Amino acid sequence: MVKKLGIVGCGQMGSGIAQVAAQAGIPVIACEVSDDLWKKGFGRIEKNLDKAIEKGKADEALKKKTMGNLIGTTKMADLADCDLVIEAVIEQMEEKTKTFRALDGICKPETIFASNTSSLSLGDMASVTKRRDKFCGLPFFNPVNMMKLCELVRTIDTSDATIAEAKAFAEACGKTVVAAKDQPGFIVNALLIPYLLDAIRMLENGGGTREDIDNGMMLGCGHPMGPLALNDFIGLDTMLHIADIMFDEYKDHHYAAPPLLRRMVNAGYLGKKSGRGFYDYTTK
Repeated sequence: MVKKLGIVGCGQMGSGIAQVAAQAGIPVIACEVSDDLWKKGFGRIEKNLDKAIEKGKADEALKKKTMGNLIGTTKMADLADCDLVIEAVIEQMEEKTKTFRALDGICKPETIFASNTSSLSLGDMASVTKRRDKFCGLPFFNPVNMMKLCELVRTIDTSDATIAEAKAFAEACGKTVVAAKDQPGFIVNALLIPYLLDAIRMLENGGGTREDIDNGMMLGCGHPMGPLALNDFIGLDTMLHIADIMFDEYKDHHYAAPPLLRRMVNAGYLGKKSGRGFYDYTTK
């Protein structure tokens, strides 16, 4: 049973995981490289809770409980006695393996390690530790406080006990868990990324305007958001990075980044976070 959760990285995903765990009554220690960063993450959580209160989906008691279960730190050593540590750092293998090497020398032997990666090999990450049987993937989905899904990814070394513990944790956080194989993209992104890239290719080739492509998928397929808007929401730089990783693994043209995507990223059009992507967000 996870009685204390550690999170490395308190950005959009890390803070989201911290929120749902803290709301479930699990004490959380979030580690960042600076006080400003974990404080920013906790501010995001507080803002989410305030919005939920405004909509009648939460109350002040839940907010007080959630914020009371959160501790921020810049010292990875503070995660030593956590039962589960989830890594949510930048989507680069070098940074993730560096993080797990450090954690392996800090955390108690029974601590389970998990990565929130959406595209990288979990087996490669686990190989730098001495607890490969206690290593799994736990990709949550953005925004974590609203999306109900969590993928649970088993490597060739992950034990049944680790899978059971990780599943129980995710379910305690209110998520529906689906089991996935350790392959780039797992289930959701293996299907989603080609669709999002094809939408960019369609725009690039003149198959439709951005509005018509997005409206077509929303009104014709019942999607809550069109693919080009979703690309902007995810971040075009993130999309390009994931596409390159998956194409390198599969060598399948469906995962190849369209030239338009690469040009936009090089120009600094990263989507909603930069104010401009396929849509302009500076006037909204």
